[in-house]
Amino acid sequence: MTDDIAKREEQLQERLEKIKSLEAEIKKREKAVKDKEKAKKQMIVRLSPSLWNEIAAWAEEDFRSINGQVEYLLSECVKRRKGK
Repeated sequence: MTDDIAKREEQLQERLEKIKSLEAEIKKREKAVKDKEKAKKQMIVRLSPSLWNEIAAWAEEDFRSINGQVEYLLSECVKRRKGK
């Protein structure tokens, strides 16, 4: 019985170490994504009020910010242009 408990505890300890390792990897990847996001270029875009309102409404439907929606739309257009 004591051996079973010790074995089980060892297995749980191994799982805990794996979880800690995975958490460290996730944090590393999150940092890489944040660093990549910081590297984004800024630009000024002038839009008509009606186009702005359409994009704002669309962004709200998709639960995105207006900037996020514009970035999404531009990304999709580039993908389609490349034929992906």
